[in-house]
Amino acid sequence: MGKYLIAYAGALVVLLAMDAVWLGVLMRDFYKTELGALMRENPRLAAAGVFYAVYVVGVVVFAIGPALDGGGWGRALVMGGLFGFFAYFTYDMVNYATLKGYSLRLVLVDTAWGIVVTGMSALAGYQAVQWFAR
Repeated sequence: MGKYLIAYAGALVVLLAMDAVWLGVLMRDFYKTELGALMRENPRLAAAGVFYAVYVVGVVVFAIGPALDGGGWGRALVMGGLFGFFAYFTYDMVNYATLKGYSLRLVLVDTAWGIVVTGMSALAGYQAVQWFAR
């Protein structure tokens, strides 16, 4: 159980850090432009916290866990990327199908980000176990 808590913490730290830079600095204007009036002036931080807490459980279960069971760091990275693809693509395509003004460009950029950030978070969680639990 301890190694899974370490994996969770490692993945969460990296996910939060990368998303803070991506959403708050690098792509802030992109999301404002693409989402327009749909974007809140002040995000609901409690809802974001719930998302991150639950999402990282998925990263541990579907990517880091299998990697720790013998798949290695490559499996963590690939399975994390796949988990990110399915989660972000599902979210983005539902929005594209149902929300006026939700662009295909946003679907592609956000899905690509989901692959990268989730893969790197899974890799970080896996690596945290290697450093701190062995």
